Amino acid sequence: MITSSPPQILHRQSKPSLFPPDFTPSVGESYAKPISLSRRFRGAIIATATASDPSGNAKPSSPAKKLREIIQSPGVLQGPCCFDALSAKLVERAGFPYCITTGFSISAARVGLPDKGLISYGEMVDQGQQITQSVSIPVIGDGGNGFGNAMNVKRTVKGYIKAGFAGILINDQVCSGDVTRERRVVSREEAAMRVKAAADARRECGSDIVIVAQTDSRESLSESLIRARAFTDAGADVLSIDSLASREEMKSFCDVYPLVPKLANMLESGGKTPILSPLELEEIGYKLVVYPISLIGVSIQAMQDALLAIKGGRIPPPGSMPSLQEIEEILGSDNYHDEAKRYVTSSSSDKGWSSSSVYGNQRVAQDVSEKREDPVVEVVTPEVVRNPISSKRNPFSRIWSRSLRIKIIGRDGSEKLDVRIPAGFLEGVTNIVPALGGVDLKQLMEDAADEVGGILLLDFEDTNGDRIQVFLE
Repeated sequence: MITSSPPQILHRQSKPSLFPPDFTPSVGESYAKPISLSRRFRGAIIATATASDPSGNAKPSSPAKKLREIIQSPGVLQGPCCFDALSAKLVERAGFPYCITTGFSISAARVGLPDKGLISYGEMVDQGQQITQSVSIPVIGDGGNGFGNAMNVKRTVKGYIKAGFAGILINDQVCSGDVTRERRVVSREEAAMRVKAAADARRECGSDIVIVAQTDSRESLSESLIRARAFTDAGADVLSIDSLASREEMKSFCDVYPLVPKLANMLESGGKTPILSPLELEEIGYKLVVYPISLIGVSIQAMQDALLAIKGGRIPPPGSMPSLQEIEEILGSDNYHDEAKRYVTSSSSDKGWSSSSVYGNQRVAQDVSEKREDPVVEVVTPEVVRNPISSKRNPFSRIWSRSLRIKIIGRDGSEKLDVRIPAGFLEGVTNIVPALGGVDLKQLMEDAADEVGGILLLDFEDTNGDRIQVFLE
């Protein structure tokens, strides 16, 4: 827990009147004296850096502190939008310094529904916790409209802090589930109170979570700019205006409190804001750049292509997906096994338990050098004679539409496994049935490709006395 000074010292108090009643800013005009970015962010960084445990050892940086340090670094910062733990891992592996969640993609991936207020606060917090725990980079969470009034906003911010988010985005929409296609926003005063409630929740938690305030108001550019300034005065750390329609409007926005970071939303398809390069955005004055639908969009397209291939009796081409080993590496399989070795005991290794096989926590073969009362049943591995001529042929030239059926019957007569594996997915089958190691399944399938119906390719017992049968179907 952060024990530093409360973060209200970093923000100015809201003012009753932000602008004269007749104030009408024009495009390109600068609106206010700049707030020092270094004062706002450096104060939080110094405060959190002094946190320590009872023994005096420095605590690891909080996610928010990491994000503030990143925002202090030079250059524009890109952050693709993730929607689950796997997509967040991929963002981190690609070298991005942070990522941001999007309610649109989480609603699509988690419940398969449009982003119309159908996904709940609890579901968003749960999904967020899965994401933040899967990566070491800071994550900004999409808090939408805070799921209600100012009190709901406070609860949302506190929940996102507990979930491990480094930042939270709060907008001024009335409701994400509005039946109209036009976004409606709350009044300027209510919108500012949402941000103030978020800042109060942060202070009450002793947190330094970064508050990103976004306005979806398109009543006029002037109104959007006034709201942006009001959000800063209420305690926001980063500002965003959605659907700016030109470079000129984007430049006008970046001139509001120029030293307060601005976030650009590069909606890849169907958006009003021009899609600019990171360098162009940096030149205009933006600090953070997010891409809301790239990952969910390409994921949907790739799954649709794969399903079409499978439905047509084919498999996705090798270049369209990573190998099983690459997937295991992405998921951290090697790290898991290295860490698991630290907890192996002599009793657990003697018992020979393994969870690597899909057919349950069954005992695998013990070291044959060990003495035991039961006789060892030797694995009978059928000898496969290679035909040198067949190596010139495509091993899937005639069996691409067929599959292997693997059945395992325990020595007690119980069925342990009955699965079908497409011909194109034989890689890694020994992880399922270790006793098939050394058997050239592709060659066996090729040799039996002209046979019609279910052909028994293998039938033998492993060292546990389990009967293993492999059929070509």
